[in-house]
Amino acid sequence: MFSPLLQGLMLGASMIIPIGAQNSHLLNHGIKRNHHILAATICLCCDVLLITFGIFGGAQLIASSALLMMLISWGGVLFLFSYAALSFRNVWQNKYQAEQFHTKTSNRVGVISTTLAVTLLNPHVYLDTVVILGGVGGQFIGHEKVAFAIGTILASIIWFYSITGTAAKLAPWLNRPQTKRAIDALVGIIMAAIAYSLLTNL
Repeated sequence: MFSPLLQGLMLGASMIIPIGAQNSHLLNHGIKRNHHILAATICLCCDVLLITFGIFGGAQLIASSALLMMLISWGGVLFLFSYAALSFRNVWQNKYQAEQFHTKTSNRVGVISTTLAVTLLNPHVYLDTVVILGGVGGQFIGHEKVAFAIGTILASIIWFYSITGTAAKLAPWLNRPQTKRAIDALVGIIMAAIAYSLLTNL
């Protein structure tokens, strides 16, 4: 049987690795090399808070309210479909060549505010961290619960810094117009698919 820490690491990775709003945001900052480590750290801190809240009681609190669960689920569907629509709009307009010559980097305050918005205003983040990870982690007791929490947080640490660091190193290739268009198309498809799966479960 897997240890709680390893279970947390594996489940945490399965929740965080699929491309979503947060990952595409980090990928974008990594490609631009625009405070990408700061953005990854903010995402990590939010994950730590939400996962800890979920595992140590938050998941049960949310699960006990059918209205709250419905609001979070519908919010997630709307957010993901909207993000998918924006990605598809970028693909359709195909202005990536022009963006190469007019790239504006955000200042530190701008990076902090947009990263917090993409993370905390996305209801799907609460479904992944608080409801799912929190629900599974809440079944453990004592030291095993702590170990599971540490495992999920380790997954966040490894992934967030890996995706931003890799994007920064591969920036010359990832910043090509055709590559950015392909990434936007992939993000749009995945976000729409996740939104559809949430919608069918409502």
